[in-house]
Amino acid sequence: MDDLACVQQWIAKTNTTINIMFKLTGSVKLIKDTVQVTEKFAKREFVINDASSMYPQDIIFQAVQDKCSMLDGINEGEQVEVSFNLRGREWTSPQGEVKYFNTLDAWRIEKVGQGMPQGGPSDMNLDTAPATASTESSDDDDLPF
Repeated sequence: MDDLACVQQWIAKTNTTINIMFKLTGSVKLIKDTVQVTEKFAKREFVINDASSMYPQDIIFQAVQDKCSMLDGINEGEQVEVSFNLRGREWTSPQGEVKYFNTLDAWRIEKVGQGMPQGGPSDMNLDTAPATASTESSDDDDLPF
């Protein structure tokens, strides 16, 4: 059994949810107002147009709780990079019908070509000088490659 099959089997047996981080770059098409869904839960939806393929896609994201405010500094039409998690869940209707839903939960938005992302600082390198790669090998380098 390969590694992927083992992981899939473990997920199925343990009913585990795995969050995977993704990034998408595109232009902001729409930013909605924050909606207070319940007393303890708020969300804000926005749409990014991904024109990287032959058929452009309008993709809806949501920012939740304290992440709703990261959209305050973003304007429609701007190019941004969105970091997000793909979330999925099962829901059973009162009639017993099982349905599945996906959401794209944004946790950082960065204007393309600018430094500090909306959503707070990260451990990214904020130096303005580009990193240089050395092609010379060092005798004290103990890496096997």
